[in-house]
Amino acid sequence: VQLQASGGGLVQAGGSLRLSCAASGRTFSSYAMGWFRQAPGKEREFVSAINWRSSTYYADSVKGRFTISRDNAKNTVYLQMNSLKPEDTAVYYCAADKSASTWYPNDYWGQGTLVTVSS
Repeated sequence: VQLQASGGGLVQAGGSLRLSCAASGRTFSSYAMGWFRQAPGKEREFVSAINWRSSTYYADSVKGRFTISRDNAKNTVYLQMNSLKPEDTAVYYCAADKSASTWYPNDYWGQGTLVTVSS
């Protein structure tokens, strides 16, 4: 499985961005998908995950502001980010997992897309 993340950029605090992650392969619908992020000088952290049934799970820091979704027809997972804060600044990575129900997908990783939120 190859993952290609896109949609990052520079946005002012309070703004919105939508990240996309396109996956190769014919079994996308059976994979759990997720987003992680890594801020400068910090470790990678979990952001959100969506399982094969489209049930979702979020880190407390983004709950109520971010929404993860998937379009199995397009082999794509999205992360809609609203009310962005400077502390959301990070490289965002998408991940996929063969374990369809895991809340910590980590079998495959995309290349990352940079999100910068200015104050």
